[in-house]
Order: sequence, then structure tokens, then C-alpha cells
Amino acid sequence: MSEIKISTNMYDLRTNIRQIQSELNDLDENISEIPEMIESSNLLRLNEFLLKSNEKRNNLISQYVQYSTYLEQLISSVFEIQTDLKNILIQQTSMIKPKTKAKSKTKAKSKTKAKSKTKAKSKTKAKSKTKAKSKK
Repeated sequence: MSEIKISTNMYDLRTNIRQIQSELNDLDENISEIPEMIESSNLLRLNEFLLKSNEKRNNLISQYVQYSTYLEQLISSVFEIQTDLKNILIQQTSMIKPKTKAKSKTKAKSKTKAKSKTKAKSKTKAKSKTKAKSKK
């Protein structure tokens, strides 16, 4: 639930950032001295522009601070999830490894036992055949 809220807030922040940036660009385009006006009025206009521009920049900075805070929260959540997944993977592989080792050992033992039994049977059969031939 908090992730949804964070992503919605991030979207709103990003929208606000874009809006403030466009307003700043508009302000920059509107400033120009008017030759017909006296210098003091041009200074007043410049001062007014600087006040508005400064206010917009302050808003922009605060929006970026909030945006970066949300990004940090998201990154920490991603790292927590990564750590949790890594731990789950370690647990599951540790559960799988003993079973495969036990199976492979029993298979190896049963194969060697089967080979030795067939060798022993063939040796006894060969001995009994030779004994039977020698009796004849």
C-alpha cells in the first residue's frame, strides 16, 4: 500500500517539477528592458522578476528534495527485497543440496553393489560350470 502511495506521490512531484520548470522558462522569456521606461521602473520590473524567479526556484528545489526522498525510499525497499530474495534462495538451495547428495550417494552405492553382485554371481557360475565339466 505504501509503495502505491509513494509512486503516486512521485508522479505528482514529477508533474509539479515539470510545471515549475516551464513557468521558470516563461519568466525568463518575459524579462526584457523596455527602452521607453525610465531606468528605475526597469529596475523595479527586474526586481519583481527576480522575486518571482527566486520563489519558483525555491519551489523547484523543495519538489526535488521530496522527489529524491521518495526515490531513496524506493531504492531502500528494492535493496530490502533483494536481500530477502537472496536469503530465500540460500535457504532453498541449502534444502535441495542435502537431498541431491544423499540420492547420488545411494545411487552410487547401489550401482557399485549391483556391479559387485553381478561379478560375484558370474564368478560363482563360472566356477560351478568348471566343476561340473571336471566331474563329467
